Amino acid sequence: MKGELEKQVLKGVSRSFYLTLRLLPGPMRRAASLGYLLARTSDTLADSVAAPVAARLQCLDQFSRAVAAKSEAPRWAVSILNATADSKERHLLECSGEVFRWLRSLPTAEADLVREVLATIISGQMLDLERFAEATGENPVVLADDAALEDYAWRVAGCVGAFWTKLGFLTLGDRFSRAPEPDLLARGIAYGKGLQLVNILRDLAADLATGRCYLPVANPHHPAALLACHARWLVRAEAWIGEGEDYAKSLRSRRLRAATALPALIARKTLEPLRDASWEALQHRIKVPRSVVYRAVIRAFSQAGPG
Repeated sequence: MKGELEKQVLKGVSRSFYLTLRLLPGPMRRAASLGYLLARTSDTLADSVAAPVAARLQCLDQFSRAVAAKSEAPRWAVSILNATADSKERHLLECSGEVFRWLRSLPTAEADLVREVLATIISGQMLDLERFAEATGENPVVLADDAALEDYAWRVAGCVGAFWTKLGFLTLGDRFSRAPEPDLLARGIAYGKGLQLVNILRDLAADLATGRCYLPVANPHHPAALLACHARWLVRAEAWIGEGEDYAKSLRSRRLRAATALPALIARKTLEPLRDASWEALQHRIKVPRSVVYRAVIRAFSQAGPG
């Protein structure tokens, strides 16, 4: 079953990141793939909008306890499964028992890293549900300030950059990177936050329609204020993605460099149409075509160089 989880199930719930995981060296791939499946499981639970917020919070708490090995693997109620519209995500929930058996089979140090990053991710997802529990398109909830946005980006993605770095040094040792671990850790966190920020900037209008405004603006109903804040954070996103590109360049193997650079290449393609976009243009969600993703894979390898 683990083979199916690593291939069919993982591929079903991931588009571009599946390619990144397949490029990883074997010693890193197991824990990274499992961590992604667990994070997608908690994300699916958080996003099951047909279920009440209280039920989703309860599921996330149950899931968090199971990840921390404080309870058995959860078996989801039919009401939660039925609230999951995507058949591939529902299948992922149905495979929870197998996913947790995989977690228990990991070497202790790798499992500890997976548990650490999942605890942070789930804390961000629960905070998100609580923060926006009463939000509507007519009465959106806005993040209070820049620190709140950075904190959210850290919880749901920056911590993944830290996980990636710690896992690399744990499983590959000095074959992972030429850079010192503390320097790479800081860049990895910035990279993760940058990838999440790209999603936030891309989805601004769609999130706002559901009452969620991740950009700290005084008036979320004022397009000019939103565009000004959007432009300011776009600069930050580009800088953080640049940290990720530098991160990738420091890695020792070509496969690692290509795997790590691929999300940055796709993020750059997403950012391009966001620059100087009008409010009307932001109403149409940007999605990088699959053909562009495949070209990015080729480009990631060509830029990775020998080694």
